[in-house]
Amino acid sequence: MFERLRATRGTRIAVGFSIGVLFGFLLDKGRVTRFDVILGQLLLEDFTVLKVMMTAALVGMIGVYGMRARGLVRLRPKPGSWGATGLGGLLFGAGFALLGYCPGTVAGAVGHGALDALFGGAAGMLIGSWLFAALYPPLRKSVLERGAFPALTLPELLGAPPGRVVPAAAAVIAAALALIEWAGL
Repeated sequence: MFERLRATRGTRIAVGFSIGVLFGFLLDKGRVTRFDVILGQLLLEDFTVLKVMMTAALVGMIGVYGMRARGLVRLRPKPGSWGATGLGGLLFGAGFALLGYCPGTVAGAVGHGALDALFGGAAGMLIGSWLFAALYPPLRKSVLERGAFPALTLPELLGAPPGRVVPAAAAVIAAALALIEWAGL
């Protein structure tokens, strides 16, 4: 089924665009494209963003491993490095602190007409992408490849089968969500 979806470029673009629009719509419906909600999360007063992210992780994990168990998808995790993770985290954090949006919420906020997201966030992402591409060659060896770590999934890291890890992780996430709701956060 997925091979037919990937067969033509036009189909891939249409599916990707549709999923992107749906993603933005759901972010907006979840209110995580709103500056006051994001600021509330950063101030530990409104946990809407955390709840949406945890729910997405839960649904995604169950969905991906469910499709994998049926042979519909293959997992291809990529190796990483502490240097790239650290630099990316610093840049992400700086942009988040300055503007109050992450890349996904910038796109959703632009979709509902937030000019700060358009001129600050979208423009900042384009400039940052250009700057990263320009600086990539010298950064590659000096920072980005430092402290390499392997491409492992959580079940591989724990040395346990996905059939045990996924339900356990799902139970932990569901319990954390219930606790956050019970606490009124």
